[in-house]
Parts: sequence; structure tokens; C-alpha cells
Amino acid sequence: MGMYPEYMVAPIREDLTSVGFEQLATAEEVEQALKGEGTVLLAVNSVCGCAASKARPALKMAVAASDKKPAKMVTVFAGMEQDAVAKAREFMLPYPPSSPSIALFKDGELVHMIERYHIEGNELQRIVDNLQGAFEAYC
Repeated sequence: MGMYPEYMVAPIREDLTSVGFEQLATAEEVEQALKGEGTVLLAVNSVCGCAASKARPALKMAVAASDKKPAKMVTVFAGMEQDAVAKAREFMLPYPPSSPSIALFKDGELVHMIERYHIEGNELQRIVDNLQGAFEAYC
């Protein structure tokens, strides 16, 4: 169980799942998703703060506006499914845990990472540009 009541989290999850992100609930699901071939975009979603409220629109805008897109888009929820989040963070090493954060994997390798501080202190469009650049390079 997580730190927040599900009713509070549901609309925040929905924000990403409604645009094609798959919500991963277990460590096994995370491992399966991130170890595969092709490109996988992982969003560590979270309840708190201005950073989270910028991360989601940036993700949606970047995905909507890009010709090149990750083959798969997945999300884990910080503070909720602890095992899934812990497993995702193993894949994101050596980066320290931060939420929200966004990672792009290609053939099981981390190729691009956007940490919380990149999101918090930035304009929305710069985060979108950052993501689109990564899609362009790796997808």
C-alpha cells in the first residue's frame, strides 16, 4: 500500500494512462518493460509539487508533438507501488532517486534522464524540447 489514498492518486495516474502510458504495479512488470528491446519511456509520477504538475503536461506535449516516439510508455507512481518504484530506480542508477523524473531506455539501457531539478526549475517548453531531442536521438 502507498502513502496516499487511491482517490487522490487516481486522477494523477489517469493523466498519463489516458495518453497511452501503462501503469506498472509490480517489480516484475517494471523489469519486463525496461529490459525489452526498443525504446521505453518511463515516467516516475508523483503527487507533490510544481515539478509533478510540469512533468505530466511536458510528457503529453512532447509525445503529441513528436514524429519519433518511444515504442512503449510506462509509468510508476512514487509513494504508491513501492516495489515497482524501487525496481525502476535500480534501472535509473547511478542517478539518485527523484520524483518526478523521466527516463528513456533503449534495448534495456538508460540513454536519457531528466531529473526532478531539470523539471522544477525549468519552463515547460524547455522540458518538452529536452524530451523531443531525446526522442529524435534514440527513437
